[in-house]
Amino acid sequence: MVENIKVRNARVHNLKNMDVDIPLGKIVSIAGVSGSGKSSLALGVLYAEGSRRYLEALSTYTRRRITQQAKTKVDSIEHVPASLALNQRPNTPGIRSTFATSSELLNSIRLLFSRCGRHLCPNGHYVNESINIARELPLKCDECGEEFYALSAEQYSFNSDGACTKCSGTGIIRDVDITTLVPDENLTLEEGAVKPWSMFGLSSMYLVAKQLGVRVDVAFKDLTDKEKDIIYHGDAVTKKVLIPTNGKAFDVNFTYRNAIEAVRQALNKAQSEKGLTRINKYLKTQVCDECHGTRLNKKANSTLFNGKTLSEVCRMSLKDVSTWIDESIRLLPDNLQSIANPIYEEFSDNADSLLELGLGYLTLDRPSSTLSTGELQRVQLARTVRNQTTGILYVLDEPSIGLHPANIDGLIKLVRRLNDDGNTIVIVDHDTRILSIADYMIEIGPASGKKGGQIISQGSIDEVTNDINSIIRG
Repeated sequence: MVENIKVRNARVHNLKNMDVDIPLGKIVSIAGVSGSGKSSLALGVLYAEGSRRYLEALSTYTRRRITQQAKTKVDSIEHVPASLALNQRPNTPGIRSTFATSSELLNSIRLLFSRCGRHLCPNGHYVNESINIARELPLKCDECGEEFYALSAEQYSFNSDGACTKCSGTGIIRDVDITTLVPDENLTLEEGAVKPWSMFGLSSMYLVAKQLGVRVDVAFKDLTDKEKDIIYHGDAVTKKVLIPTNGKAFDVNFTYRNAIEAVRQALNKAQSEKGLTRINKYLKTQVCDECHGTRLNKKANSTLFNGKTLSEVCRMSLKDVSTWIDESIRLLPDNLQSIANPIYEEFSDNADSLLELGLGYLTLDRPSSTLSTGELQRVQLARTVRNQTTGILYVLDEPSIGLHPANIDGLIKLVRRLNDDGNTIVIVDHDTRILSIADYMIEIGPASGKKGGQIISQGSIDEVTNDINSIIRG
């Protein structure tokens, strides 16, 4: 039976031809001073080679669409499982991601609203909770007699059918910031006062403005309000203008594009990050005035569960939501409680892991892009534990970063759950409480940079703490 991952002559970064055996199915901690080579072994060797070999097992067609790493600088590495890493610096989430979506908490809440909520009939009357929804039967309004079907869970998703039509489910809209279009009002239109015209290939547009009655040889600040309105909001009329080119002049039919429309069209056509960067200076971001930042359309945000809309629930903290949902389900009729309880169990299993990691203060609607790296990593860890995989090598790089000491026990509990499922756990950390749970420890040193990259002690916690070569034994 294979018992170890065998690494021979590893030379990643500052590792000095390192030979090491990593016990499989155990919790292994890698200790040492900062810069000694801990992450080089954990991420640069074990994770890099484990993930690379897994990807190599996929079809050529699939591999062409996945960014692949080069082979690790090591003579040999045997028996390395498929690997997953929980990094110090998780990928930056997209604009659509929130704490509730990235943690998958919202999946359970949307299902509760769909199956156990009070739905609004087409005529604006609320219909009480009904078992008909679970039976996929229509609801009937007691006030107007209208029959209709309740919304499905997918229709509460702001990344799908439940999205606000104006902001497409982002909660924000980008529009032209009119104050940026003419940065220097002392310039005339002839001198390029309207910056978007000169930037987006419309440098002759001032000639069309002249045809529309705007003076082009007067400083912008001295133009009348009517002239400025034409510059900012003028209609897209076509005028024949004389364009001077290389000593000659040509009559050209030009369709007027006002300064605001010039930016909007440039935004629609932008296909690269560089192009968007040029346009962003003329844009402002503001809360969507239709959904008011909830991301949901009016229909999705009309259903009530224990008197609250979905957006109101998402404004609550995880800790408060967990208590509120439990209390709300108890108020449901018995036949609906039997439907709601399994949904709540799934929610609770998810929420408990996040609460153990000290994330109970986060509101569900918190944009993921505003979470710290430590918070993102803990969300990632909780999701990983919930997947109940086995036979995987998990590499945890500084999992205690940003974690309050009171929540270390929760982190330890989740790490042990991963290990109990039959996975190998490699932890890089500085927290002694985290390091001490390991079945096996590897200490790298003796110093950082060029003076590191060597194993100075390894074995059980007792063996390392009693080793005279160990730096951390005291």
